[in-house]
This record gives sequence, C-alpha cells and structure tokens, in this order.
Amino acid sequence: MTDPWMIDELAHAGPEHLDEAFVANFDRKQGFPDPADDIAALHDNGVGGDATVVDLGAGTGRFALAAAGHFARVVAVDISPAMVEALTRRAAESGPRNVETVRAGFLSYRHEGPPADAVHTRHALHQLPDFWKSQALVRVAALLRPGGVLRMRDLVYDFAPEEAEEVFAAWLSGAGVDPLAGYTAEDYAEHIRTEHSTYRWLLEPMLDAAGFDIVHAHYDGRLFGTYTCVRR
Repeated sequence: MTDPWMIDELAHAGPEHLDEAFVANFDRKQGFPDPADDIAALHDNGVGGDATVVDLGAGTGRFALAAAGHFARVVAVDISPAMVEALTRRAAESGPRNVETVRAGFLSYRHEGPPADAVHTRHALHQLPDFWKSQALVRVAALLRPGGVLRMRDLVYDFAPEEAEEVFAAWLSGAGVDPLAGYTAEDYAEHIRTEHSTYRWLLEPMLDAAGFDIVHAHYDGRLFGTYTCVRR
C-alpha cells in the first residue's frame, strides 16, 4: 500500500505467525478445526458449487482446501509468507487445482475476476485495531457481489466492560498447559494485551455500516463469535 497513513498488516500479524516452527504446529495448536459447519453455512445461504470463495487469513488452509471440494474457485489469502508457503505446499500435495494462494491482508488484497460469492475468515480480523477492522469490512463488502455471504469466526468480547476481569479470569483458568497442544493462559493473556479483539456491541455496528445484514450470530463462552452475514 502506498498511502502514507496505511498500516503495515504484516507487523500486526503477530511474530509467531511468521515463524516456520509455529506454522508447522499451527493446526495442532488450533485443535484441527473442522470447516464443515462453515461450508454448510455458505451452502445454506445460497453459495453454490459454481461459486468463487475468498478465504482471508487462510493460515495453513484447513478451510480453503476443504472448500475446494465444494466450490469452483477458492482464493486463499494470508499476510504471512510462512503461512502462504505452507498453504501452497499443502495445496500442491493434496491436489486441488482450483485453489489460488495470494500473500496479502485484509487491507491489501486485490480481487481479480468477477465479484466473489463468499468470503470466509477465521480468527484473523482481531489482528487489526478497530478503525482498520471497519476499513477491512468495507473492503470485504466491496469484493462481494450483492447477496454475497461473509462467514466470520473471531475472538469477540460478548460482555460489558465492567465484566472483563471476571470473564478473563475464567478464560485463563480453563487454558491448557502444553503450548504445543493448545493455548495456554499466557497465550490468552498475550492476546488480551497485544491483539485487538473488540466488543460485540462495537463489531456489529461495523458490519452494518460496511453494508452487511447479520443473518446468524452465535457465541461460545462470551469470547468466540461466529457470524453469517449477507451483503446488501
């Protein structure tokens, strides 16, 4: 990006996402999330087999590679060179020919071809401060066709500010102990200190202002939000 006021998304990605050793263990640490519910949500909201789907913050490609069996074109986008390298290698090994990999972020991705039918993103938007989240959501809406679907999972705070201490204490007390097998209390604390999860009551107006209607929202533990939105 050439604008002098634009942030460097790579600097906001978190140093661990740039580390090859972390990337190699990323799926295990994430708990090997199953993308079946996300793919089903896209189908249920009118995204058919001939669709173009963009996966922003694609990571190692668990969603993108699974989606390749359901949609005609999948564009897997990540800001981390290490993630893109791992994803490109995995796509070559697994064989789908309809997965494209692009190194870019929410604010730098340039979509080529007809507007996308859907965008998927999982645990990536929180890497941006709120002003930049809103800019990112506007850009997501711009690359979608009218009626296109945004499926988003992220760490979002579904509580009032005065409840933060209580909610965070419970979150940290339930953390794992093996950093290779899951997220530890220090991982959670570092997220709170250095990343940019926002409140639900701020995120939802951002989605509306960007041009999305929320058709489904679900929260786990007042910390993890799943949204299905349709572009107006």
